[in-house]
Amino acid sequence: MTLDLQAATSFLATHGRMLDRRRFQLLLGDGDRDGVLAALDAYRNPDGGYGWGLEPDLRSPESQPTAAMHAFEVLAELAPATTPHALELCDWLAEHSLADGGLPFALPVSDPAGCAPWWAQADHATSSLQMTAQVAANAHVVARHAPAVAQHPWLTTATDWCLEAIRAVDVAPHAYVLLFALRFLDAAADTVPDARGLLEHLGRHVPADGSMHVVGGTEDEMLHPLDFAPDPGRPVRSLFAPDDIAADLDRLANLQQSDGGWVVDYASVSPAAALEWRGYATVRAVAVLQSND
Repeated sequence: MTLDLQAATSFLATHGRMLDRRRFQLLLGDGDRDGVLAALDAYRNPDGGYGWGLEPDLRSPESQPTAAMHAFEVLAELAPATTPHALELCDWLAEHSLADGGLPFALPVSDPAGCAPWWAQADHATSSLQMTAQVAANAHVVARHAPAVAQHPWLTTATDWCLEAIRAVDVAPHAYVLLFALRFLDAAADTVPDARGLLEHLGRHVPADGSMHVVGGTEDEMLHPLDFAPDPGRPVRSLFAPDDIAADLDRLANLQQSDGGWVVDYASVSPAAALEWRGYATVRAVAVLQSND
């Protein structure tokens, strides 16, 4: 397994968003947290939420739940440093949650230019397990170093909603629903007693080899063991055989292209989004490979 960090750095310098360039430098130990936060703030709205294409295929300016997920991901990378923006994001999420405590897949889009149809045409009135789980998962990671997030009523309500929705899963869910529900349970397992038991309940839907085709995606779109369980030592890793994790580490390392960046197997709706996803995937690939030595 080989990894060319200099080539990855050059790829991001050439093609990456400023945010991903800053995140990558922080990952390598050469960056600073203030620079990462400043780059993230470019996507922040006065209401405390995030938009403006932080989700590359959702380029409308208004704040969206999926952008909150990405924002929490970045804020988690700043640990142990914290920022009031995390608490303000929880306030925004509380304001935009539905009456049952869940989040819709997306809020109304004011300008569909550059927005994928699954965002522009989303159901705004029904809570989504995929969205609520992915936002709450990253919030739980932030909460490990941010007591104000851990104690925020929104996170408590969203967590309870996700637990109940996961308990009700009795047939194999869509691949992305399974992915983010498992990520939520893994992130919550440190503080939520029911999470570990529900990992076993949901984990029975993971294929034996750990890889799962994404129905409705591209022909080659797959989720792999490291998508479900990227971090060693976490509870969700128990669902995957060590040999499958080792093989997937080789697969991920070998996806580095001659230009230094990684590719993705899912569709994008614009050339800009496709390139931004490659930058995001490059940061994530290096982070996963480094965390697994």
